[in-house]
Amino acid sequence: MWKVSRLVIVALMLAGSLSVVPCALVAQSAITSSVQPSSLPKKKQTSLGLYLTAKEAAGILQSNKELALIDVRTPEETMFVGYPQSAAANVPFKLVDPDYGFSAKKGSYKLVLNPKFVDGVRAFLKSKSAPTLLLMCRSGSRSAAAVNALAEAGFTDVYSIVDGFEGDTDKNGKRTLSGWKNSGVSWTTKVRENYWFRNH
Repeated sequence: MWKVSRLVIVALMLAGSLSVVPCALVAQSAITSSVQPSSLPKKKQTSLGLYLTAKEAAGILQSNKELALIDVRTPEETMFVGYPQSAAANVPFKLVDPDYGFSAKKGSYKLVLNPKFVDGVRAFLKSKSAPTLLLMCRSGSRSAAAVNALAEAGFTDVYSIVDGFEGDTDKNGKRTLSGWKNSGVSWTTKVRENYWFRNH
């Protein structure tokens, strides 16, 4: 992972020595990961190309205070399925459709984009000193889409946790293969007050 100061990058751009800034150069953290981006399905890939597994994220969060883990699942998921005790906040990327539209293909109620997601992350960062964000959803697809939304808004140092909180499905359709819950790291179903960060 490259570590290059934003000031150096800007200076090079102004001098005409660097016309395109690769995403890897923009990232400020010195985080290494075992994730091979080319091995990820397209729905789990991000424009920033920064990834971690849940187990890697749990280890890094123990020693690095400049990181914040944001849970981008619905508040309902955090309450009924659980969430990482080291997560800083729940800022949902999508919400349960208030009309409870049903998806027969997925066998679940539909989700709708949270129009306040990017503003919610910005508001959260005003209250916390965390230049690097780690995003987690159920299994890595919503977090990838959330990273892309933040990248479009100008964020540069945002990682997607590729196996999410529950992990990928096994041959029986159960989420037992990976993910925070299956990694032997700390999590809880007791929601703490103000975990859902609401941007009013």
